[in-house]
Amino acid sequence: MTPCSERSNSATVLGFGKGFWTRYRMVTSVDDIKSLRFWKAVIAEMIGTLLLVMIACGSFTAWEDPNKDHHISNAGRIIQISLCFGLGVATLVWVFGHVSGGHLNPSVTMAFFITRRISLARAVMYVIGQCVGGMIGAGLLKGVMPSNYTGNLGATTLQHGMNGGKGFGVEFFITFVLVLTVFASADKHRKDLRGSFPLSIGLAYTFCHLFAVPMTGAGMNTARSFGAAVVSGVWSSHWVYWLGPLLGGILAGLMYENLFAANASLNKAMEFLLASDYDTEKHPGKKAKIRIIHEEDIDEKEKELCEQLQSPDTPIAHVIANP
Repeated sequence: MTPCSERSNSATVLGFGKGFWTRYRMVTSVDDIKSLRFWKAVIAEMIGTLLLVMIACGSFTAWEDPNKDHHISNAGRIIQISLCFGLGVATLVWVFGHVSGGHLNPSVTMAFFITRRISLARAVMYVIGQCVGGMIGAGLLKGVMPSNYTGNLGATTLQHGMNGGKGFGVEFFITFVLVLTVFASADKHRKDLRGSFPLSIGLAYTFCHLFAVPMTGAGMNTARSFGAAVVSGVWSSHWVYWLGPLLGGILAGLMYENLFAANASLNKAMEFLLASDYDTEKHPGKKAKIRIIHEEDIDEKEKELCEQLQSPDTPIAHVIANP
């Protein structure tokens, strides 16, 4: 990203940097491709997704020692998987966020592209990097597993009683929650945000995994599902893990940007749809108007209302219309 492009009037995109979310100017695809920083970000997305798939998917591969009597219950495994994914995402977003924004997920990347925060070239190369990283991560996971391991490396599959439609719904809504959380964390116009933004995103992963692991394996991330499927050869209902997360993420991004964002407005939504030089920075955040009512004010108002009701000269309709 060149200095000239940073001073341009192009649209803005929120990225993670200097410890918290900071602002970068969205450049054109040509400017992006020419930038060394762009390729550094693509590599960061690939490595980040690689580590996420290798380590977090490894939590699915609990294997039992035949010489020991104890075993992990299903509930215990769900908690183990959920915490591993949540803490893993929080850690990796913190590590790579200042380089690439810490997407690590095609659904997040596509939501940022559809809301005009990143260029087409960045979106395409991020998704390619994430999918390649997912495949390499799954391959490395297979390489370090014990020789007697016969599992599917955490490949996402529909569980008993689930069909494609139900699986699509689960994946749609859990990714919807995730991307809403990402956009809320990236909303620099909000003044109420405190604490760790990567941790809030990691908690969203944990929250959704606790719900969805027993049903769909909680894909939430097309690159993660794709990488495990390539290495394990498990492709059952794989379309669910592309269509559900991508559509859920895109809808969440559009909804937050134009409805829930601190600077959301009708003018912003119209410019988003119609303007070729859309820039979210043209729309400042709205300040909340808070009126503090003291107990003394309430007592005075009640006293005045009682006096009006007791007065024979004051019509009841006037009191009701002018409280």
